[in-house]
Amino acid sequence: MGLFSSKQKVAFPWVNLTSSEQLQELLNSSGEKPVVLFKHSTRCSISSMALNRFETNMDPEKATCVYLDLLSYRSLSDEIAQVAHVEHQSPQAILINHREVIYSATHTAIDAFEIMKHIEL
Repeated sequence: MGLFSSKQKVAFPWVNLTSSEQLQELLNSSGEKPVVLFKHSTRCSISSMALNRFETNMDPEKATCVYLDLLSYRSLSDEIAQVAHVEHQSPQAILINHREVIYSATHTAIDAFEIMKHIEL
């Protein structure tokens, strides 16, 4: 193949988090399938890099991947910090399984491969 591939990148299957009720439903569903909450600041280059790495390396079949736009839904980020007992950071990835946080990382430490290892334990 040449420099340009005809293969287009498929959009990552995010669930966009927009309400407190939806957050509770996702936490409840973590008993059936793990949930990864990805808190993203659209104004931050580090957050954009972490998001891109996550989308490139994460297998969305392994967990429900939830995207939170921090600039639009800051109060939801605060609610996540409260219910998950994890200090707010941006960017941040939090893996929840059976309503328990089993992985949390921020900034360049966010690692989709590590998240998948924790899912498979």
